[in-house]
Amino acid sequence: MAQKIPLVLLLCGSFNPVTNMHLRMFEIAKNYFNSNGKYQVLKGIISPVSDAYKKKGLVDAQTRCEMVRLGIKSNNWLELSEWESKKPEWTPTLEVLTYHKKNAQHQFGNSVQLMLLCGGDLVETFLIPNLWKADHMEEIFSQFGLAIINRMGSGPEKIIYENDFLYKHKSNFHLINDWILNDISSTKIRRAISRNESVKYLIPDEVCDFISEKNLYKNKF
Repeated sequence: MAQKIPLVLLLCGSFNPVTNMHLRMFEIAKNYFNSNGKYQVLKGIISPVSDAYKKKGLVDAQTRCEMVRLGIKSNNWLELSEWESKKPEWTPTLEVLTYHKKNAQHQFGNSVQLMLLCGGDLVETFLIPNLWKADHMEEIFSQFGLAIINRMGSGPEKIIYENDFLYKHKSNFHLINDWILNDISSTKIRRAISRNESVKYLIPDEVCDFISEKNLYKNKF
């Protein structure tokens, strides 16, 4: 029986705030990889973007990291990385992947694979002119690969098929269907909070309590 490839999953984003959907993405991907007989998922990493991203309504990185920490505190295989969040400038995804690949190799050995976990909507951004550097995409696709959670409203299969550059790397794209449809997003969470609507059971309870205690996202949408 062939030895399984050790795998670490990395999810990048704002996490403004972290939601149950973010955490579900890891579980869905873990089920997929552990059941296909080729991989063994060792851990998942959440890497919040730094304040230099300057997205409208983005709360400070320290607060976002604390929400992630609270959201995963009962999880024994997910961890928070504050490295990207503490950078004074925005960090390209390739640089974040490279950093965590070196750390994963140090922890698990050179055979470990690091893969970018993302939603199907990220694939659409690869077609936006000048948003991604071509050489960065080439290295991300060929050296790391993507674990793509096919969510509501996204159609990554069609995008990959119709684009020659993406299609060339299709063997490194793992399209993972989420059969239990879940349309939770941080944007919708912030909107609900700004309207004084309950978000209980949409985000971890500890995160919900933290947001209420700190009075976050009120009148900011």
